[in-house]
Amino acid sequence: MENYPWLQHYPQAVPATINPDHYESLVSFFEECFARHQNLPMYENMGKILSYGKIDELSRAFAAYLQGYTSLRPGDHIAIQLPNLVQYPIALLGALRAGMAVVNVNPLYTTYEMGYQLKDSKVKAIVILANFAHKLEKIIAETAIQTTIVTEVGDMLGRLKGPLVNFIVKHVKRLVPPCDLPQAIAWEKVVKLGQRAQFCRISPHKDQTAFLQYTGGTTGVSKGAVLTHRNILANIEQMTICMRVKLQEKKEIIITPLPLYHIFSLIVNLLAMMQLGAKNVLITNPRDIPGFVKELRKHRFTCISGVNTLFNALLTHKKFASLDFSSLKTSLAGGVALQKTVARQWEATTGSPLVEGYGLTETSPAVTCNMLDGTHRIGTIGIPLPSTIVKIVDDKGIEVAYGTPGNLLVKGPQVMRGYWQQPVETTQVLAEGWLKTGDIAVMDQDGFITILDRKKEMINVSGFNVYPNEVESVASEHPKVLEAGAIGVPDQAGKEEIVLYIAKKDSQLTKEEIIDYCRERLTGYKVPKYVIFKDSLPKSNVGKVLRRVLKEEVCKQTIQ
Repeated sequence: MENYPWLQHYPQAVPATINPDHYESLVSFFEECFARHQNLPMYENMGKILSYGKIDELSRAFAAYLQGYTSLRPGDHIAIQLPNLVQYPIALLGALRAGMAVVNVNPLYTTYEMGYQLKDSKVKAIVILANFAHKLEKIIAETAIQTTIVTEVGDMLGRLKGPLVNFIVKHVKRLVPPCDLPQAIAWEKVVKLGQRAQFCRISPHKDQTAFLQYTGGTTGVSKGAVLTHRNILANIEQMTICMRVKLQEKKEIIITPLPLYHIFSLIVNLLAMMQLGAKNVLITNPRDIPGFVKELRKHRFTCISGVNTLFNALLTHKKFASLDFSSLKTSLAGGVALQKTVARQWEATTGSPLVEGYGLTETSPAVTCNMLDGTHRIGTIGIPLPSTIVKIVDDKGIEVAYGTPGNLLVKGPQVMRGYWQQPVETTQVLAEGWLKTGDIAVMDQDGFITILDRKKEMINVSGFNVYPNEVESVASEHPKVLEAGAIGVPDQAGKEEIVLYIAKKDSQLTKEEIIDYCRERLTGYKVPKYVIFKDSLPKSNVGKVLRRVLKEEVCKQTIQ
């Protein structure tokens, strides 16, 4: 208990350790979930509901197609480039059941980004939405892709609604650019052929690669984190036993607005919720906040996951507060720091806590979470999950005292095997089972951890370290501020100064007002030197404010 103070905060139902070898592979896990929850609804998207039994049948058919009609073999890599449509889980589960490794590709990627990832990962097949196929056409000759499966938005919505949706998307909204991929096969044909083909059950080894999940990582350019079946199973088990404190089997409805290709949504929403027999409501376009709120009104949802910017956007929509939250048990935040003002406003509006967790692509992803039994602490990422050890060390690798900031290191069964074909990068972040996260954190005497910021994004002001998260958090508490992003830029003397970007909630907000507000709440060297207003701040596909883009913008303005 002395070395692991967080254990005292585990609810009685949460053991200190888990068994990551309970299942021989993800395939065994899927089979058990399908058998146990066969008649329950598993996914709903655009009004279409599919049961666990139907997803079992369709994913098996997809696997049978890969086995019988392509040259793919167990262990090969297959890319999936889809938004939140029911085609995504069918393809993902089917590929894994055929013994293959999945490479998730962001649908918003440029042609260049797609080309890099598809070539680097050596994928031999891809499942892609027709809306993005024109990008694939430009680079497919440079890849090892032999099988291309193209689907349209409405392909799983039924004989009447499906063709209508596809017609509107293609010919009314004109969201499907012309494309020539003569070797491509349509999704609907794949399903039909697969349903007639014989499925051969494959049982991958637990140490076989399940996902090549690409990330910017803790260093360098985008690279594939090698996540094994054992890694993923461990994290599913870690998350599930913590969720069972509040959530019940066969009774939950979770809202899934974050893209399933993102590791947080993939594990928490798609896989861990399978074990509970939950119904997943897939939101295809969460950026359409009015449409999102309208969809929420249709469901008596018990759980929702998201990121800070998404929860903030919902809270600022005028009709959100009028929704029925009587069934909501908990809301899960991850992916980016949760601001205290958002957490408090969410609980005040919904009557349900918004709890924060922490993870990385390299850790499959969850490392810590605030427990769902009411012991959560706003502003922290909670405590380590079962079978997970963390420590905070200085730059020499020596553990620091409680309350002292340092580098966060993680060890556990969910830690990746390494980076795909990147031995040097791997050795830079993995040593003796410990993963260097690249985050600066502080742990209190109870074991609760607070992330201060990414080490590489710290701002050095006259020798003092300033964490952008802290500046952003304070600025965001101003009632006229919608979003904030803080960066450090060099001045003429080569020192760094703080530039604060603001998206206004109230058009009357002035630069002087926000600087005075910060000056009242922050030590002098943490107060922004400059404030720049923008209509909106650049964000990643999951809502992280892209400080890199803001820094590039400042540099360009300075040069000009």
